[in-house]
Amino acid sequence: MPIFMDRHDVSEHVSAEVLAEIHQEDLKIEHEYGCRGFTYWFDNKRKNVFCLIEAPNKEAIVKMHRQAHGDVPNTIIEVEASLVESFLGRISDPENTNNSSLNIINDSAYRILMYISFYRNPSSNGYGFQETLKTLDHHITKLINTKHGNIVKKDKHGYLISFKSVINAINTVVEIESKIRNNLPMSNTYLKIAVASGEPVTSKPQIFEDVITLINRMCESINSDITISYEVKQLYESETLEPLPLNKTIRALTPVEEKFLMLFMDNIENSWHNPEVSIEALSESLGYSKSQLYRKVTALTGKSPNSFLRDYRLERAVRLMDNQEGNISEIAFETGFNSLAYFSKCFKNKYNMLPSKYTQ
Repeated sequence: MPIFMDRHDVSEHVSAEVLAEIHQEDLKIEHEYGCRGFTYWFDNKRKNVFCLIEAPNKEAIVKMHRQAHGDVPNTIIEVEASLVESFLGRISDPENTNNSSLNIINDSAYRILMYISFYRNPSSNGYGFQETLKTLDHHITKLINTKHGNIVKKDKHGYLISFKSVINAINTVVEIESKIRNNLPMSNTYLKIAVASGEPVTSKPQIFEDVITLINRMCESINSDITISYEVKQLYESETLEPLPLNKTIRALTPVEEKFLMLFMDNIENSWHNPEVSIEALSESLGYSKSQLYRKVTALTGKSPNSFLRDYRLERAVRLMDNQEGNISEIAFETGFNSLAYFSKCFKNKYNMLPSKYTQ
């Protein structure tokens, strides 16, 4: 039977004690609707609740809540229990430490997510890349455990990590930069980090989808080794009463920059396969003049819109080559180049070698 997570936005007057009582009302009648409640999270500061429930469908959850207490959820998404545990640290009620019959839960589902992205420098011919990754994995895994982070996902492209504490997340970033990156031979490896924050259920169908999309785009696009979202910067400075430790490798975005990044990348992701797409059309769809778009894209990415689109295509071509997903000609046309000769020229200009040599 599927597992769902729902979201309730509650009034200022709702307390953890009230929610514990409401949860008991759900448990009394859940069997009538074929449901089984695992646990819930309550954030008293943000006044939201997230319930984890096994149920035959979303409608059964709504009916159960409506009969039990009348507070139906704003949003319901289907989730995997293992992912929920990786992000939030548990899928059952925490231990009752209240010395009362009610297990009063005051545990926020708000998380700081970090994406550590790495890929080999094509110009290095791959020499020493696997050895560097093994060393990175050893140091990063040990550091994350020390800082009480949860590794949600790890693959050949990087790590997705969840933190409950913004201070632990930022300290992890600082230590990776000062103690790991600087002590490794990184000429064969690109390493980028992005940090943002948010809640597990929004209007999107996947858990933490808004935050994951943002950190992926920050890693892919921003002209900085380490990029921090505006909200994480505010959280860190409010908790520590100290400024975020910014330097030439660590950049914090403004709300305006984040909004533009998401709009720009929405358009890029919808059009990059199309060899006929033009910067003029992109400018028009975003509502900017060509000169305005040039200034905004250059300030964020360090590249002109044309250069950014070309490099975006080339980076995806490299991934397809690494995964052996087609021959060079097929990959060139799949990534939006309308000429194999032009693709080879662009590839050589960026990576100092022809695609044929890279695949060898």
